[in-house]
Amino acid sequence: MRSVSLTLGRFRAALNEAVRRQLVIRNVAQYVTIPRAARRAEAEAKDIRTPWTAEEVKTFLAGIAGERLHAVMLLSLIGLRPAEVCGLRWSDVDFEAGTVAAGKNTRTIVDRIVVEKGAKSKSGDRDLPAPDVVMAALKEFKKRQAAEKLAAGEPYKASGYVLVDELGAPQRTDWLRRRAYELMAKVGVRGKGQVRLYDCRHACLTHLGASGVPDVILAAWAGHADGGALAKRVYIQPDMSHLKAASAQLSELFG
Repeated sequence: MRSVSLTLGRFRAALNEAVRRQLVIRNVAQYVTIPRAARRAEAEAKDIRTPWTAEEVKTFLAGIAGERLHAVMLLSLIGLRPAEVCGLRWSDVDFEAGTVAAGKNTRTIVDRIVVEKGAKSKSGDRDLPAPDVVMAALKEFKKRQAAEKLAAGEPYKASGYVLVDELGAPQRTDWLRRRAYELMAKVGVRGKGQVRLYDCRHACLTHLGASGVPDVILAAWAGHADGGALAKRVYIQPDMSHLKAASAQLSELFG
């Protein structure tokens, strides 16, 4: 609904400019509003899709230990969007520094076609100091992929992406969602119909916010351009040391 509101606002502004330039007679979107029923339905859907609690996160992670997509689900649980997870490349993972370049490349589906692009804004392209458990899982996943490449031989195509199938092909967000829901069902935590894959990101940010991470740091972690009050944005400049504090909170959550 937020996207719809933003789009409608931009459309009105564009038509206002068109009226000013006498390109159109009037702004036909001037009095267009989002129906109350739609807003109410969205609010009800949000109530149904309450993000996982800390205990549910721990239960899920314990249940998928050893699963092929363990590291991938951890990426979702540290706040990466599904498109960021699918677009992440091994070159974006710095094992020495312990960071993940989130948002540098995204991989989405538009009209059934895979589209790759960078972050929408400068704040979306961010280096995150990943918790040790996440970096360890990524190392294991990379080793597993090396073994899969060796076993597959010539059919294996090294694409350079973190999320690939057993033959090295990068995956799409719809594939990731299906696999995630299968794991949720296997573990027995709330899944499809109650929690979206995107809500893993919400669970992460909710935990960080409840743990006292300042709004401006939370915004930097999430890749938001408008987080926190203006004074915080002006006088507090998040750097790696601030982000590492957020990473420590996630380390505590993941056990």
